[in-house]
Amino acid sequence: MRIIRFGPSIVFLRTAHAGEVKAALRDIFGVDEVNTEEAIRSSSEFETVVFVTDEWQKETLPPERGFLIKSHAPLVLSEIINRNLPIEKVYVESTLIFLRVPQKVGEALGLIAEKYSGDVMDIRRALDEGEAGDTIIAITTRKLNSPIGPDEIEGAVLIRRNFLQVYRELSIDIPVLLLKLMPDWNELTIKIYDTEKRYEENIERLMMVIEDLDIGFVVGEGWDWDYPRPFMRVPVYKLKLLTWEKPERVKFLLKGIEYVGYKRLCDIDVFVEGKKISWTSLGKYDSKFELAKAARDELEKNLSGDVLERLKELDEKLATESED
Repeated sequence: MRIIRFGPSIVFLRTAHAGEVKAALRDIFGVDEVNTEEAIRSSSEFETVVFVTDEWQKETLPPERGFLIKSHAPLVLSEIINRNLPIEKVYVESTLIFLRVPQKVGEALGLIAEKYSGDVMDIRRALDEGEAGDTIIAITTRKLNSPIGPDEIEGAVLIRRNFLQVYRELSIDIPVLLLKLMPDWNELTIKIYDTEKRYEENIERLMMVIEDLDIGFVVGEGWDWDYPRPFMRVPVYKLKLLTWEKPERVKFLLKGIEYVGYKRLCDIDVFVEGKKISWTSLGKYDSKFELAKAARDELEKNLSGDVLERLKELDEKLATESED
């Protein structure tokens, strides 16, 4: 589970030759101008959003359109400087840090503002008012490996301090912050068993779902024994998960990789305080197959494209091996 990540670097190029500079950016980086909100939403950590504006403009007010460049700012700026583009001045926006909290957004904003002497405001105002030496902490409830645009940001804190200082303190303070916001974490034990002993593929499938859906923190894992019947001992792979999700939600999602259609690829059990969660407690489903299909549909709606593709590859491999 990711709690914190950087946003894109935002760079303003001041010039009296906007058309020439924009044409050069298209040629150098192979990108076109896009809507500003879409550029921010589509950006990943350490990528760069570049705005070309008039040379007289002083404030770092994002215009309606900009260039999203899939490279980090030092490389972008070195290309611009080395090609001797007609740039009068370069301004850099405040450093943007995304922080994910599960709930109590207002309380999180207040805690951060008090801790770091910042001002709570919406993200657009923070981007308007923030300058190069400032730090913006943007609060979201969305998983951080998903696209995050201005509309997905619940609020922001503008901190008029250097981001290196803020980030060093924030990275230490995060566990305490989360504990204040959500003192009662769920600790789950997940056990996976495969009669065909294809643990490498099944563990990969399990970890892909946990990581891509940002379900929780894996705090321990390894081999163990289970006893499905008296005097019968079978090997299982076990992991411990700290999560703010409801245990039933985790059990439901993992049911989506236990079966493919009517074929069972592995057994996955979820325990809370030593008690196994029964599939019958997850809703009014007539069978495990119906439950597994509903869970699989949910996974396919929420998993990222590359993870879903890899999951299907592993599913097909395991299903084929079961037929042999």
